[in-house]
Amino acid sequence: MTARSFPPAVPAVSGLCQAGRVSEPERTTDGRFLLIGGRRWRASDPTIPDTLRTELVAELMAARRAVRDASGDEDLTAAARRRVQDAKVALGERGEPWWEPPSAAGQRERLAAAVRALLEHRKPEATICPSDAARVAGGTSWRDAMDAARSVAAELASVDVVEVRQHGAKVDPATATGPLRIARGPAWGDGQPSGGDQPDGG
Repeated sequence: MTARSFPPAVPAVSGLCQAGRVSEPERTTDGRFLLIGGRRWRASDPTIPDTLRTELVAELMAARRAVRDASGDEDLTAAARRRVQDAKVALGERGEPWWEPPSAAGQRERLAAAVRALLEHRKPEATICPSDAARVAGGTSWRDAMDAARSVAAELASVDVVEVRQHGAKVDPATATGPLRIARGPAWGDGQPSGGDQPDGG
């Protein structure tokens, strides 16, 4: 697997409100972890483009609100935690460390999480491009992740989690050539991984 290239670790993170102002949390010297309440939390990948990062952070915040609003309902809580997991994996806050060259499996996990998180954030009828997921997971070498992104889309389409389209019509991603779009599929929301917030990038 080709090593990713990325700029110095200066990830953008949500600030902390203190005395009416927003302040940056303390970081480890390498910039890879935030120090909050005496615990380490992995920082997000600094190579994610700002527009996509904004969407993923918004989805993470919405997912956390959904966990809170589930009020103990097991099914609603599980669904909301799946959303949290996808957003955090896409952001690089969980899964394989974003500062290390990814394994094939780790890259696919992050691409799939990015697909689900971006589609969840957007309107139900909206679509994304495989390149959106590749830009999230691939850093400055995102073009090298395009084949994997299309393969992940095909895998998700095979179980109806997503639908792959071309010119607005459903296509077989295994045989289609040219630009593709990814939409929510008939089984959207089923069988996604779950997990709670954990420190130290867990």
